[in-house]
Amino acid sequence: MSRGKGASYSAARIASRVKALGREIAKANGGRRLDLVVVMDRSFVFAADLAREIAGDVAMHFVREDVRDVELGGQRRREVFFASREATNAGAEHAGFKGRDVVLVDAVLDSGVTQDFLLQRIGESKPRSLRLAVLLDKESQRRVKLEPDYFGFRTASNLVWCGYGLAGPNGLGRNGRSLVSTGTPRKTADRAKKRKR
Repeated sequence: MSRGKGASYSAARIASRVKALGREIAKANGGRRLDLVVVMDRSFVFAADLAREIAGDVAMHFVREDVRDVELGGQRRREVFFASREATNAGAEHAGFKGRDVVLVDAVLDSGVTQDFLLQRIGESKPRSLRLAVLLDKESQRRVKLEPDYFGFRTASNLVWCGYGLAGPNGLGRNGRSLVSTGTPRKTADRAKKRKR
């Protein structure tokens, strides 16, 4: 477990964990077709590596999070929307993932609000199985009752992680092979992003 400033996971350690996760998922799936629903953009590297470690047929679907402030009944509230017809409208059509084995893939699980929402939406289409795989599990940040079925690393840190597909506070660093905590708390980084907009 890594905590605090300067914590890191090497490329070799990440590769080893992702390989183990792929084998675990494939074993649990029993050779059946598997549908991966990937939360973009931060999960693209993790999802690509994970998919290559899963033996058998794998279909991939991509969803993109769009957080908006909307006004309902005279009150402003923050809502999360997703751009992907099959993954998020599956519940409305009750057909998208019916009878399939689905794994939702995200790089980081912190509050769990986003993943919980997506799991509920996908679950409405009655998949055969529905599981959650994440690279980093930040247990201390959880705001909903949700635990990943598969995780790479657990960290108590609230710092921003950079590398392996994750961008630092300046938007750079996604191409790093290792994961490094930047020393910047998550809320501070979020405020910096808002100022840039």
